[in-house]
Amino acid sequence: MAEDTIFATGRRKEATARVGIKSGNGNFVVNGKPLADFLCRETLVMVVEQPLRVVDQLGKLDVICQTHGGGLSGQAGAILLGLSRALITLDPDYRSRLKRAGFLTRDARKVERKKYGMVKARKRFQYSKR
Repeated sequence: MAEDTIFATGRRKEATARVGIKSGNGNFVVNGKPLADFLCRETLVMVVEQPLRVVDQLGKLDVICQTHGGGLSGQAGAILLGLSRALITLDPDYRSRLKRAGFLTRDARKVERKKYGMVKARKRFQYSKR
């Protein structure tokens, strides 16, 4: 990739994304595929594009991502955080807008582990009185 590309890393659940941005015409590529083809759901595409909308850069920057781990939702959250961090590196003035929108906070929630004697983490087996 070119020298003028700015990289940042984002994480969510078990997913990690390495996001690179550079000036261009709005191409958004994730793991070699266009964004809409990779994420499949329109809501996830909207989530990932939010930082660009907040700073009015949608269609002005090319974004290249490499993601691994987790599922589509986790990868979308990881891309969002990585993209937000890369935008701050590009222009520190964006920080206040992105912070206010909540895009710079790492979502630390993970799947709770299953406990013994239960169906799932908190769901119990049906109680039988007799």
